[in-house]
Amino acid sequence: MDAIIEVVAFLFGFLGWVMVGIALPNRYWKISTVDGSVITTSTIYENLWMSCATDSTGVHNCRDFPSLLALSGYLQASRALMIAAIVMGTFGIFATMIGMQCSKAGGENYILKGRIAGIGGVFFLLQGVCTMISVSWYAFNITQEFFDPFYPGTKFELGEGLYIGWCSATLAICGGSCLLCACKMEESNDVPYMYQPNKGTVYSAAVQSQRGASSPYDRNAYV
Repeated sequence: MDAIIEVVAFLFGFLGWVMVGIALPNRYWKISTVDGSVITTSTIYENLWMSCATDSTGVHNCRDFPSLLALSGYLQASRALMIAAIVMGTFGIFATMIGMQCSKAGGENYILKGRIAGIGGVFFLLQGVCTMISVSWYAFNITQEFFDPFYPGTKFELGEGLYIGWCSATLAICGGSCLLCACKMEESNDVPYMYQPNKGTVYSAAVQSQRGASSPYDRNAYV
């Protein structure tokens, strides 16, 4: 496996893991502005854990969601997927660090190190897929409520936390794909050597054996 590809893939996966940690506690997953007078104008924003509101004077009020079981199904699933993405990214970072050629953690067995790096790529892919499903599902519900003319509640728009999550998923998927492709290229180049007998040697041995055999022309006909 090329060391440069390993380093680039590790950086992509690590940046994606960091951005997941930034997107998860971010408060602006969805945002709505309620227009009114100068005093009553307020902004409402939510994430996976709490709902907040701020008015034109700059006063913030946040309220945690009271019950986990009372939440919507997509909100519970988004929480679980984001936490799973952080766990998968952690495993991917450790596996890639051990399997990299520039690392001495796994010894000098480069075949084993390449397989470990490939496992790290799988973890990065799982991280990206979990993050992508979580933020896309959350964004789908926002857009569905926004364009529904009969929805009675507050209509929100996409917040910056979702865009951070999409960037994180893209980086993680690119990093994992680079690691897996590099492993496949390395395995395809290791073509086993097929033994082929040296026909010339066999032929020469046969000639020598024929020369060593008795021939009637070598005998003394007068004896």
